Amino acid sequence: MSMKFDIQPASNPTSEKDRVAKLVDPGFGRVFTDHMAIVRYSQAKGGWHDARIEARANFQLDPAGAVLHYAQEIFEGLKAYKRDDGGVNLFRPDANARRFKDSADRMAMAQLPDDVFIEAVEQVVRIDRAWIPGGEGSLYLRPFMIASETFLGVKPSSEYIFAVIASPVGSYFKGGPAPVSIWVSENYTRAAIGGTGAVKCGGNYAASLRAQAEAIQHGCDQVVFLDAVERRYIEELGGMNVFFVFDDGSLVTPPLGTILPGITRDSIIALAKDAGKTVREEPYSLDQWRKDAGSGKLKEAFACGTAAVISPIGKVRSVSGDFDISGGAAGPVAMGLRKQLVDIQYGRTNDPHNWIRKVL
Repeated sequence: MSMKFDIQPASNPTSEKDRVAKLVDPGFGRVFTDHMAIVRYSQAKGGWHDARIEARANFQLDPAGAVLHYAQEIFEGLKAYKRDDGGVNLFRPDANARRFKDSADRMAMAQLPDDVFIEAVEQVVRIDRAWIPGGEGSLYLRPFMIASETFLGVKPSSEYIFAVIASPVGSYFKGGPAPVSIWVSENYTRAAIGGTGAVKCGGNYAASLRAQAEAIQHGCDQVVFLDAVERRYIEELGGMNVFFVFDDGSLVTPPLGTILPGITRDSIIALAKDAGKTVREEPYSLDQWRKDAGSGKLKEAFACGTAAVISPIGKVRSVSGDFDISGGAAGPVAMGLRKQLVDIQYGRTNDPHNWIRKVL
């Protein structure tokens, strides 16, 4: 299904002077571009319709809109990167489109065709290309969908709004990736078998905020969750997947099922295997993590996701005691994989898996 977008440029876009000022230090997710993509869905109108690119503006939503009461809502996150030749790359947008469709399916929402998802993202990048920072900056793209039917009964909505907004972001780490400290949440879990752990829905993140606040209270940057059944096995961080690197060069990452199938996670597995490393997707317990860090068998641990790419983990704190990993320093495997991935994203090296989609 292909869909033609009606393009209506903003009548009063941000002036170049104001835009340049905002791009000096945009931070993360606080500055927004001039336009957004919108596609509407209505069962009564036969499905997806009225695709447009228009000036970024507030939604008009009835107080009885389904999303406000039953949280039928999903989202994605991906980035556009400026190449040295001035062109623009997207990284694996097809994988985001597929995951978006899987999320919609789990949340009983209308499924958006992959090509409409990708076209919406590309159109926003094209019209707001002047907002893409250079250097280690990028344009963070946030496709999302909300249930918009006006109705208070508990049932899947018959109407949806799909939208894409964009936010210029600077380098996630000032002065290179510093190792993060993480708090092990032993009171809260994020997902159980059969739940929504593998889905990118707002409710998962809302449910993680209390545990993240606890991490900050304990002086940590991030929270890591244990499995909901045995409360033993590492699952993922509040918003990132996690990897462990051992003295024999092998990597372990928790298996899919209750965790988000991260696109950065999947890319790291592929790059590590390209380099001849063994990657095992298997459960890894907190006790084992502590023991392996103490014995030196574990050389590195790192988190990964779209926003930060790779964050080395230096310190782990928990009710049952704290431990460091390799003296709290960033390790060569994490940093090597990070450089390789970032170089592919910015078009500075070859792209063996055809992950890059050139928009401009």
